[in-house]
Amino acid sequence: MQKFDYLNRVVDAGVVSVVRGATKEEAYKTAEACIAGGVKAIELTFTAPHADQIIGELTEKYVDDSEVVIGAGTVLDPATARIAIIAGAQFIVSPAFSADVAKLCNLYSIPYVPGCMTPNDVQDALSYGADVIKVFPGSVVGQGMVSALHGPFPQANLMITGGVNLENMKDWFAKGAAVLGAGSNLTGAASKGDFATVTENAKKYRAEINRIKG
Repeated sequence: MQKFDYLNRVVDAGVVSVVRGATKEEAYKTAEACIAGGVKAIELTFTAPHADQIIGELTEKYVDDSEVVIGAGTVLDPATARIAIIAGAQFIVSPAFSADVAKLCNLYSIPYVPGCMTPNDVQDALSYGADVIKVFPGSVVGQGMVSALHGPFPQANLMITGGVNLENMKDWFAKGAAVLGAGSNLTGAASKGDFATVTENAKKYRAEINRIKG
């Protein structure tokens, strides 16, 4: 049941913080700041230095918090996926669909969230067992894409990443999104070392999710 526990944590979070960083310290502190503000689903991207170490340290620190779920992002190949999973990643996110990554995640019973932009992408991802599909980039495909994809794929759980902000969250959910991914609009202040602002932003996202979900 491990896979479903992690999936439920991601979807229940409502919003996933996409965490990048120029240094290991910056990425780690950004994740901490988001969790402190109530955004407890973290996608730690493999563009950050020593991403596997950060994932390991975060999963260890928050092991007793049942709402925290730490995943790996920008996973392009099965070797990176395995490194992330061994480090403790509880879900794997890619910018595009990879059959090889999907099979490896299935082997280890870890949720795989591949980036998709076309109906063909979505069908391939579902066929390989993806339980959540990342519609990416959301700012390009637009909100109409969510309801359009649910025509042929009503069973698809869609996570929108790219172009998500506090003002349009309710609109994405109204179109049928299951969960949202937030990047620089949430964490941008971290690049200046202002982690307090990241925490304040996270509190606003948490409050908006609570309001939307009632």
